Amino acid sequence: MLTLQPRQRVGHDILLARHGNHISQMRLDRENDRVIALLDDGSVDTAPNRISPLLEMPETFRSLLCNDWRSILLAGAVMLTVGLVAMVIAMGMMGGLGEAELHQIAISYPAY
Repeated sequence: MLTLQPRQRVGHDILLARHGNHISQMRLDRENDRVIALLDDGSVDTAPNRISPLLEMPETFRSLLCNDWRSILLAGAVMLTVGLVAMVIAMGMMGGLGEAELHQIAISYPAY
């Protein structure tokens, strides 16, 4: 089952396990997919952001839209079409009723 969740940065956990409270600042190096930590003593340590390159990251809302935009567009078009057909049928039924029947429907409407 697909669950949408924010991507977890494994590098943060690795650096916290190594250095604990001695980290003064952390940043993400997106180009190299690593987390860089500046320690209290001025030294720098890095950790990879993935445990394994073969490990698939969880889906996010953005990646879901990028991958499935055609399906979402098709489902929206189908639902719009069904709604329009239902509206045309309802208007056609209302147009076929006489004035007395419409008056009777208007009077009995609050009973529903």
